[in-house]
Amino acid sequence: MGRYSSTFSVCMRRAQRMIFNHPSITRFPRYFSCPPSPCFATKSNPKNDFITWNKKISDLVRSNRITEAKDIFDNLKQRNTVTWNSMINGYIRRREMAKARMLFDQMPERDIVSWNIMISGYISSKLIDEGRCLFDHMPDRDVVSWNTMISGYARIGQMDEALVIFNSMPEKNVVSFNALITGFLQNGNVKSAIELFERMPERDSASFSALTSGLIQNDELDKAVKILLKCRETEDKREDLVHAYNTLIAGYGQRGLVDEARRIFDQIPFDHNKRKGDARMFVRNLVTWNSMIMCYINSGDVFSARTLFDEMTERDTFSWNTMISAYVHLLNMEEASYLFHKMPNPDTLTWNSVISGYAQIGYEKNGDYVGAIELFIEMQVEGEKPDRHTLSSVLSACAGSTALRQGRQIHQQVTKRVIPDLPVNNSLVTMYARCGAIVEAQTLFNEMKSQKDVISWNAMIGGYAFHGFAAEALELFGLMKRLKVLPTYITFISVLNACAHVGLVEEGQRQFESMVTEFGIEPRVEHYALLVDLVGRYGQLEEAMGLINRMPFQPDKAVWGALLAACRVHNNVDLARVAAEALMTLEPESSAPYVTLYNMYADAGRWDDAAEVRDVMDRNNIVKQTAYSWVDSAHSG
Repeated sequence: MGRYSSTFSVCMRRAQRMIFNHPSITRFPRYFSCPPSPCFATKSNPKNDFITWNKKISDLVRSNRITEAKDIFDNLKQRNTVTWNSMINGYIRRREMAKARMLFDQMPERDIVSWNIMISGYISSKLIDEGRCLFDHMPDRDVVSWNTMISGYARIGQMDEALVIFNSMPEKNVVSFNALITGFLQNGNVKSAIELFERMPERDSASFSALTSGLIQNDELDKAVKILLKCRETEDKREDLVHAYNTLIAGYGQRGLVDEARRIFDQIPFDHNKRKGDARMFVRNLVTWNSMIMCYINSGDVFSARTLFDEMTERDTFSWNTMISAYVHLLNMEEASYLFHKMPNPDTLTWNSVISGYAQIGYEKNGDYVGAIELFIEMQVEGEKPDRHTLSSVLSACAGSTALRQGRQIHQQVTKRVIPDLPVNNSLVTMYARCGAIVEAQTLFNEMKSQKDVISWNAMIGGYAFHGFAAEALELFGLMKRLKVLPTYITFISVLNACAHVGLVEEGQRQFESMVTEFGIEPRVEHYALLVDLVGRYGQLEEAMGLINRMPFQPDKAVWGALLAACRVHNNVDLARVAAEALMTLEPESSAPYVTLYNMYADAGRWDDAAEVRDVMDRNNIVKQTAYSWVDSAHSG
């Protein structure tokens, strides 16, 4: 029965579409399932009908559903100016000025709003001449009409025209002055802006903010300070000034002038007893504190930022997130976590910041990434919904800890909760590749098609190389170059790693040279370590030593460790001593180079040299680490 009922419904819907789409039938909006209500005819209560349908059109316009709005508009038997204005405004929002003008010209009568929205639309679309033409033909103008034209001319730098309009105004308001001041400052005329500001009969918050922001943009911060100080003498109780002072603090901070920013901050009184909602008090508000804290953080002075944060009697989400993000940036997860758990209502940004911090610290310090995964679980228990950034960070943690099972669970959440973007897809490919699920990584990589970037390619090539699929890694790298995707230094780390896995010494050397000559990438210590490992592992120890000597910077433990390992394989004791001594200097507390060198001397029967190594180790109080063993014999005892 259910199947036949469903089929009948489908047939009915098709029939309705055929009937309503027939040219002889009057068309009504598609969401009507019955004949139009009396309000179309506007017989019962025209006023209520207008309000209802105008609101419907306005809502559809705001939702960018312009076609549906036009359907209703076309089928209304009566319209008022609000109806026409709503529809015109819809086209203006979409920059469809020709359609907006067509409706404007068809209007049986217009009010001043009709003219103003058309002029504003032309100006927003950078059609100033069309806007001026309408302005000149207006039967009546209000202050909005004049101000719109002033702003339009100021925006395109025609300040002479803006000034003509301003001077012709029968009546000016504070917005008129603000628009002209902003125009002067946008066009670098600081002197005229200040003169006009001083002539203003009244000022509002926008006046102070416009002047301060404009002076900052013109690098006239000291002038802004003097003007605000003068205003304080006569308008001390206005919170409008606080907004301007806040802007000035941020301006100094953006230029790294933290001491000057603090001087401005200290000029604003700190009133512990200010009542919430009291807008007439010139005292620090939340934005003041947050701006100064941000100045300190941007300059790297997290200690001063924290001191100020602790002095705050009231904090908002921005205050907490700013401090937490600062500690995350420093990978100080102990303090970040402490603040996070003290924060009253963490939002998604807070969770994301701390989770990404744990994921990053796992990578930087070779950790187990457990903090990121545990916090993600806690986030879900608390009922906070993860977004793309959350899921991407947790996938990075799963990749770092090779937690394939958990990574697959996160993948399921990605499928259910979000439409994966490029960073999420890259995180998925990286996670599967690092965890050794190469087939799944390759499937995802292929599904990305043209939506790949260099990170996608690096993830897949790196996965192949890391797990020993050298041929596949090199083949994919070749395809990457053929498709004109520019490799990065990370790409070549994977390529050299792939060459090392299968002993392609000449290919590795060629790729190393190509990195420099073809792609202009300066070799890093990681590239040298891999190349030393590659040539040394296959017996070219002198070549490996030559590479180290030609390095433009000091070799690190990875480079000397690669050489020492190669010397161990090929029993080159003399070169091993050079590498071991370098490692002893770089890692004075590590027993590994001592034990390796001792064992090599023992294998070669050079017991005096072996004993000397043990004596040096004892004198330096080096404790043998677990997993390193002495190769002793009766002779050594």
